[in-house]
Amino acid sequence: MSTPRIRVGVGGWTFEPWRNNFYPAGWPKDRELEYASRQLTLIEINGTYYATQKPATFAKWRSETPEDFVFSVKAHRLSTNRRVLAEAGESVNFFCGSGIAELGPKLGPIVWQFAPTKRFDAADFEAFLELLPKEAGGVPLKHALDVRHESFRCPEYLALVRRHGAVNVFTESDEYPAFADLTGPFVYARVMRAEAGEPEGLSPAAAAQVAACARAWRDGGEPADLPRVEPAPAMAGAPRDVYLLFIAAAKEKNPAAAMALQRLL
Repeated sequence: MSTPRIRVGVGGWTFEPWRNNFYPAGWPKDRELEYASRQLTLIEINGTYYATQKPATFAKWRSETPEDFVFSVKAHRLSTNRRVLAEAGESVNFFCGSGIAELGPKLGPIVWQFAPTKRFDAADFEAFLELLPKEAGGVPLKHALDVRHESFRCPEYLALVRRHGAVNVFTESDEYPAFADLTGPFVYARVMRAEAGEPEGLSPAAAAQVAACARAWRDGGEPADLPRVEPAPAMAGAPRDVYLLFIAAAKEKNPAAAMALQRLL
């Protein structure tokens, strides 16, 4: 088994303001993934949420990135933006068979993002979890659930996710419910702290706090100062991989914040 580690990155790699403060001046647009993947250890692919990609595209992304790099992939919205989740089987299978396996060992978690209006229905949500495949093209799949309605903030939801070996996404947000209860063998966290006025995207104090959380998660602990549904366990669990993304906030500073955190770690 590999040693648990902390991966830090951003959402996507194509963003006009990054051409002023992240990519070198004059860097070719068609080589931005090549550059970003050598400064960061993780990128979440967002385009897959809106449009189906071809297997050749996933293979190209794999070939342009370093051996130890990892992508997380946002599942297509047709799988999750529906009234009855139990009826998503065809969409789920189509997405998982669309070519994500071409990423091979560079495929990290699949993120299933639900609409802010989607309420927790235990029976329907369990039916959806039962649709999620364990592998695609021989590549094991990790599933992360990005829920955005207050009704999910309950022990019943956490127990359901734990039974199915999935992970609840912790999004540090004032807009969506934020709870950091751990449910599976890895942590998937979205951090919204980048500040436009900070040269490195984060103040030293904020960077130290995020680093402490990431280390605690990796080492099997659960940070005590994060919002939760249930009390934190008294004993640490098994070490785990941590996928930590800087998103939203001062988006132009997210790569700088990610690189600053990597240096600190």
